Amino acid sequence: MTKFSSTYGKILLSVFLLLSNISFQVATCGSIVKFLPGFQGPLPFVLETGYVGVGEKEDVQVFYYFIESEKNPKDDPLILWLTGGPGCSALSGLMLEIGPLEFKKEEYNGSLPNLILKPHSWTKVSSIIFVDLPVSTGFTYATTEESGAKRSDWILVHQTYQFLRKWLVDHPKFQSNEVYIAGDSYSGIPIPVVVQEIAQGNEKGVQPWINLQGYILGNGVTTRKERNYAIPFAHGMGLISDELYESLQKNCNGDYVNAETRNVLCSKDINSFSESYSYFLMGFWANDDNVRKALHIRKGSIGKWHRCTYNIRHNADIPNSYDYHVNLSRKGIRSLIYNGDHDMTVPFLATQAWIRSLNYSIVDDWRQWYTDDQVAGYTRTYSNQMTFATVKGGGHTAPEFRPKECFDMFSRWISKRAL
Repeated sequence: MTKFSSTYGKILLSVFLLLSNISFQVATCGSIVKFLPGFQGPLPFVLETGYVGVGEKEDVQVFYYFIESEKNPKDDPLILWLTGGPGCSALSGLMLEIGPLEFKKEEYNGSLPNLILKPHSWTKVSSIIFVDLPVSTGFTYATTEESGAKRSDWILVHQTYQFLRKWLVDHPKFQSNEVYIAGDSYSGIPIPVVVQEIAQGNEKGVQPWINLQGYILGNGVTTRKERNYAIPFAHGMGLISDELYESLQKNCNGDYVNAETRNVLCSKDINSFSESYSYFLMGFWANDDNVRKALHIRKGSIGKWHRCTYNIRHNADIPNSYDYHVNLSRKGIRSLIYNGDHDMTVPFLATQAWIRSLNYSIVDDWRQWYTDDQVAGYTRTYSNQMTFATVKGGGHTAPEFRPKECFDMFSRWISKRAL
């Protein structure tokens, strides 16, 4: 082979690799959304939507909404947010809790609802990736029937970790940003495990290295026994009668969680207690064809969009996340654990109980914290860099009911200031 042909061959190989890299980036990067049906004018923040393939064959296509920090995206923290369920869409977190948009509160007349800006969005001080996981959640779908049928806590953990690594490869300008994993409700089970996986991956040299700083849990499930605190809490708050409370105690023997131990009378009482629960459904917006087109949803990827997919079996193969909190505490990883003090799904009494059992010394004892010179809740900080806070008047989930107070709490904590 001549020197010329050898050099020419190297040039061709370099060009091929360059083109391959470009095509890979085009295939995996997201799309910018400048307008959304229901919102007047262009969006005043950067919204990107897209898919990331996870699994050995990338047969689970994970949908995400990414919103750049409205302050300083180059230096502000990067948050990965998982909504609970399991199986509730990240759109709930975006629209109902911590994102920059919300539905205008007006009588629904059958047309597409109007969107308005939310003044207390966490994107004022951080960039947030809202992720639809596990599979069949929101707009996330599987390309094979086998992958679509597999949902478990551990699969959710691995897919979340893989998603984040791939997303960071595709968004290299955010690889140096501080990273926090956050979520609410059922996400209290997988998130501490995801954080541990990231920490262990960093220790092993897995690339890209993730600048992990901590995690945030709102109204989070930890031991799966939180329900046992809900009924005494509801009685103490005057939300159920003395008669129903006494009947629950008598018929259920204090165990309101394990269905297999319930008798007929206990089940009847549980149903009476649960009748008042309801949640606002967002399907009429997410199922609109123009909305899907604006969000760059792949045609035919899913059928009807549901806010939560409870009807798909999810294997709860992580019994509780308590041990992972212990492990992360030993590593000195920061955490913010908060509860609305009017939440009966995961009462703050239950969260206080498992945090207390960690047995870490207190560095900032129980005190009030404030928003606009008004008491917004109570807080305590421990030597393992864990901050616990209640949000006064907050339900399940707290930012939905107390957006300004939760923004103040988050913005102070994320900037390493006291609440």
